[in-house]
Formats: sequence, C-alpha cells, structure tokens
Amino acid sequence: MSHQYGLILAGGRGTRFWPLSRRGRAKQVLRLFGERSLIQQTVDRLRPVLPPERIWILTNHHLREEIVKQLPEVPKRQILAEPAQRNTAPAIALAAHILQSQDPDAVMGVFPADHVIARPGEYTKLLRAAFKAAGEGNMVVLGVKPRWAETGYGYIEFPEGVSAAERKARRVVSFREKPDAPTAERFLEAGNFYWNAGMFFWKTSVLLDSLRRFLPKTEHLLAALPPFGSRKFAEKLAVVFPECDNISIDYAVLERASNVVGIPAGDIGWNDVGSWNAVYELHKRDAQGNALRTSSIVEASTGNYVDAEGKLIALLGVKDLIIVDTPDALLVADRSRAQEVGELVRRLEKSGRTDLL
Repeated sequence: MSHQYGLILAGGRGTRFWPLSRRGRAKQVLRLFGERSLIQQTVDRLRPVLPPERIWILTNHHLREEIVKQLPEVPKRQILAEPAQRNTAPAIALAAHILQSQDPDAVMGVFPADHVIARPGEYTKLLRAAFKAAGEGNMVVLGVKPRWAETGYGYIEFPEGVSAAERKARRVVSFREKPDAPTAERFLEAGNFYWNAGMFFWKTSVLLDSLRRFLPKTEHLLAALPPFGSRKFAEKLAVVFPECDNISIDYAVLERASNVVGIPAGDIGWNDVGSWNAVYELHKRDAQGNALRTSSIVEASTGNYVDAEGKLIALLGVKDLIIVDTPDALLVADRSRAQEVGELVRRLEKSGRTDLL
C-alpha cells in the first residue's frame, strides 16, 4: 500500500450550481450535504486506503487557497493549480509524471472531487480490488450498476453475465457515450452495461507508456518539465500546460488501449451531483416532497428545493421549483430545467457581469 496514491481532480467551476457556486467557491468546496464539503468528504472516503500524505489534488488558481484551508491534512505542496483548463488527460498525465519521478512503482487512483457515495464501506472494498488489479499492470475503470435508465452518463459494456457481487476485474468490451432514452432502457435491461463513474486506477508507468503512444504531444511536453519542487517547475508549467491537448482521458487513452479492465460495482449510493435537482433528490424531504434547507412556511406547495440562508422563505401554491438565494443573486428555476442553469452563467459572462461569476 505504500506505493498507492490518490489524485483528486478539483478544477471544475460548477456552473450548474450558480449562484452558490462561484469561481472562488465552486461546487466541490461547498457544504451541500452536512458539515463537510464535497472535497472533504472525498478525502474522508479515501482514508481507509489512502492517508492524506499520499493524496494529490489538481485544481485551479481561484480555488487552491480555499482547498488548502479546507484540507490542512493534505500537504500543501501536493495541492496544485493548473495554469489552464485542458480537460482530464493533461491533468492526470501531469500528476503521473510527478509521482513517477518520486516513486517508480507508484499506482495511482483518480477520483472526482464532487461526487457522493452513500455506502462508503462497500466503496472501500472496491478501492482495494481496483488498486490490486492496477498493480498487476491493468488500466482499471470503476463501473456502477445503473439504478435507472440514465441518459446523462456514459456507460461501460462488460461481458454478458457480469455480477457486481464479484468485485473482480473484468474485460471492458466497449465504452458507450451518453445514450438516448430507448438505448438507455436497453442498457438497463441487458444487465451488463454499467455507469462510468469517472474513477480510474493504473501504475504510473503503464499510463505514461500509453500516453507516449496515444497522446505523444502532451506526453513530450510534460516529460520535459524540470523536476517537481525546483524553482523553475511552476514557471515552465505555466508555459507548457496550455499547449497540451485539450482532451479527456477516456477519449485519449481508455477507449484506445487494449489492457483496460473494469470493476463492476453494485449499489454504493453513487451520485455525481450534476445539478440542483440531484441535490434535491439526495436531501430529506417533507410529506409534500419539499427539500427545505432554511426556515420556511409552506402552503399548498410540493416538490420544491429551497436554500436561502438567514431568511424565512414562504411558499404558496408553487411546485417543482429550485430557489437558491445568495447576498447578490437569487435563482428561481423549474426543477426539470436544472441542467440549464449553466446557460445563465454563460449569459452573465457575455454581458461582462464578472462580479457574479
């Protein structure tokens, strides 16, 4: 276990969680469920397998200070800010180069910073199985057994007859992009299609070999960086990183490599918390289906989500709304259109309202 490391990807802006999520306090550092933020909960879940001193975090310049403050147990030098957004492949490649230079036997797991897993005990067992399979030279993905026919997730196709109870690495037949509704129904009925949870495991040496083959430009740029910790590292990274390919690790490597296996997971209570509607679904609700995170008076109102700290909210004759109040902005939206909140942020960007971003 001393050669196992975790990389938490925490560079997203969380625009679908506006107005609470801003550049300096994005979704991953918000306390949407309890007293711990999403990134703090991510570190907590990894503790049974990975102590904080073997966890690395990649974020952006807007969030780094807040993440350092929230995670004092993680060494500050291991919380890095990307000079530019270049999707997951360059971010993971950068971390792999750093870890490989420090530990040639390193095995790394890659984890999103902003997901929820309601059954951490089962999750720990999966982590151990995934690290074991990665240590044997495989590139490992984690698949979650679908609970409904979701069209917003990518899918991993396993061989027929796969069982989540096994917790064993199985060959990945194919990766499937976000399907339409009829296709998602077929995936659910087939039983061998699992949600792609965005968690990956591999030896750093194995990943870097694949990058040399499938993403040579990015690999070459990052391989030429000075040693991590040297005075010129940050300066060179600022020049090199924006030149890297803007591509996900799925497209760049996983869908092209031949040594990819998957660990099928049962119901671990996984949710990628992709919108305010997902937050609504995960919170306790009253008899009328309202999720109320503030003092409220409710009359003839159903299916609403309310987050308005410090004030009383009165609901009368309304249904299926998202109401999120902050000192400088108020969001009122139809819950069925929660995925479109990011469009409001884009409109604010176009109008130059940087004060609200």
